[in-house]
Amino acid sequence: MKRTLYILALCLLTFVSARAQGKMTCCAKPKPAEKGQAEATEKFAMLGNDAAFVQKHENPLPFALQNGKGQRITYQTPDGKTANAYLVKAEKETDEYVFMIHEWWGLNDYIMREAERLAQELGNVNILALDLYDGKVATTQEQAGQFMQAVEEGRARAIINGALQYAGEDADVATIGWCFGGGWALQTAIMAGDKAEAAVMYYGMPEQNMERLKKLDAPVLGIFASQDQWITPKVVAAFRQNMEKAGKELTVKMYDADHAFANPSNPKYKAAFADEAHEAAVAFIKEHLD
Repeated sequence: MKRTLYILALCLLTFVSARAQGKMTCCAKPKPAEKGQAEATEKFAMLGNDAAFVQKHENPLPFALQNGKGQRITYQTPDGKTANAYLVKAEKETDEYVFMIHEWWGLNDYIMREAERLAQELGNVNILALDLYDGKVATTQEQAGQFMQAVEEGRARAIINGALQYAGEDADVATIGWCFGGGWALQTAIMAGDKAEAAVMYYGMPEQNMERLKKLDAPVLGIFASQDQWITPKVVAAFRQNMEKAGKELTVKMYDADHAFANPSNPKYKAAFADEAHEAAVAFIKEHLD
């Protein structure tokens, strides 16, 4: 009996000591994440397990950017790490930025070329192409699916917040992204608060949580495809309703095309639609970033 009491007392003492040191967490109720915070981005990331979605994206052709005007940079992030980006700096000093978010392939030379193109068309604006994959670049469908699913919500947001700090307190920020990056372009605009001036999202997952949408302080141009099996017209219609309820400005351009129709390496590429959508995106950013 005494031995039993001794063992019970020892276990109780160990438990109390562990709780006091913050080591005993199995019985503690986990702190819930902000409702809906990760829902949209995680839903899209899960498509990396969808065989049909994976097959929809053909492996990109080899391409190397030559004589680029931009430069690869690193900057500090709030989680004590550093992040990578491709910066095409404006010729004259300016606080105007466009944050570009890559597709599920990562920050490859195609995205850097797009950054160069956008810089030329927008004029005196800094283009900052973020790297949410921390240096990983996919060259196959399988890699892209793995990398997209491996993105940690907290790390991605730290990369974005670090970019906002890099741009500075007086920065005016527009965002643009495609596919995986389309959803993150919207999230970045939400995170940017009153720094956000415009967001362009190509067939990315819309935010569905009303409380997060209410934090959005920028108009949105959504470019979608009526044949998209994932970001369907029904999903877009719900996004319209939610944005209206939240009192936010949304312009939708729906094309009779399939997912990733603006990507030249995709078999469903539609050059005419891609050109029209690009012109609309550039005009939208110009209008609101001035």
